[in-house]
Amino acid sequence: MGQLSKVKYPGFSRDIVSFGLVKSASIEGGVARVSLAISTNDPKVPKQLKDEVEKRLLELPGITQATVELAVQAARAPATPAAGPGGAKPGASRGVKRAVAIASGKGGVGKSTFAVNLACVMAQVLSACGRPGKVGLMDIDVYGPSVPLMIGLKGRPEVEGEGPDSCLVPMERHGVKVMSMGFLVDDNTPVVWRGPMVMKTVQQFVQNVKWGELDVLLVDLPPGTGDAQLSLVQTLPLDGAVIVTTPQPAATQVALKGGLMFQKVNVPILGVAENMSYFDDGSGQRVAIFGSGGGIATAERLGTVLLGQVPLIPAIREGGDRGTPVVVSDPAGQAAGVFRGIAEALLEMLAKDRSRPL
Repeated sequence: MGQLSKVKYPGFSRDIVSFGLVKSASIEGGVARVSLAISTNDPKVPKQLKDEVEKRLLELPGITQATVELAVQAARAPATPAAGPGGAKPGASRGVKRAVAIASGKGGVGKSTFAVNLACVMAQVLSACGRPGKVGLMDIDVYGPSVPLMIGLKGRPEVEGEGPDSCLVPMERHGVKVMSMGFLVDDNTPVVWRGPMVMKTVQQFVQNVKWGELDVLLVDLPPGTGDAQLSLVQTLPLDGAVIVTTPQPAATQVALKGGLMFQKVNVPILGVAENMSYFDDGSGQRVAIFGSGGGIATAERLGTVLLGQVPLIPAIREGGDRGTPVVVSDPAGQAAGVFRGIAEALLEMLAKDRSRPL
């Protein structure tokens, strides 16, 4: 497996062994045989993997022939979610009309704060249209789940049913149905997991949570391009992704990589959101603490739009610490106006698919 661990899945930093894509491997009489099982809709991925695996195998001493067998399964289906590789039952997310990933290349850009406020304001917009309780927020930032604190939820979710047919019932606040790893572990318990455990958790959150009928499910991803991201795109049909960044190059360079990863796995980029864009000093002057122009530059390089620029104001941080997001505590304020504009733009984009009415 040593040589196979050098083969990275296209667009990801993880290798095919740690992703669990290698089903068998053997060497006999100078012939190396490997069997892979992958989920993708990109016709380029199987050939890329086959060529790279053959190359690595032929580098081994004594190997004169390499045979690679590929079992390819479609990663996305518009009608129903695909069953996860771990065999978890599909169907719990069948009532979800649209699923959108909220992603960032690096940590520290306020992605979870953005996701919580976006979910709450989206619930407000849909409720005003007569569709209350139609927004869900799935927090799969396994190592640092902060959504429960920011949205003001504590306790454990209820379990409905028994045995293999049981499922978790999401908790609800501010009109948003929420599921997070933070509900399932103690506050002082660190999550120290390898990749397969992270991937299994993502599958369970998609397939074994009773989301019910949702217009939109927002998925708060951990930073980077690793296990959680690959598992999500293989398990849940994503309608798009929103890339969150701050303006400075240290953030935008990594955000660009995150966006390119989604494009490689056929997930459209709905737009870029620039967080902590500027600070209003009280006199009407905007101070670009983290620089300027990074969000629009990232959007242009990804071939998408800049959805909005969220200001750096204390009320956003305070709302997250109190469990009352700023869009709830001050719905007429400056920050809430920006989040509402982003939510309305996203809902309009998602509603354009006439074959699947929102």
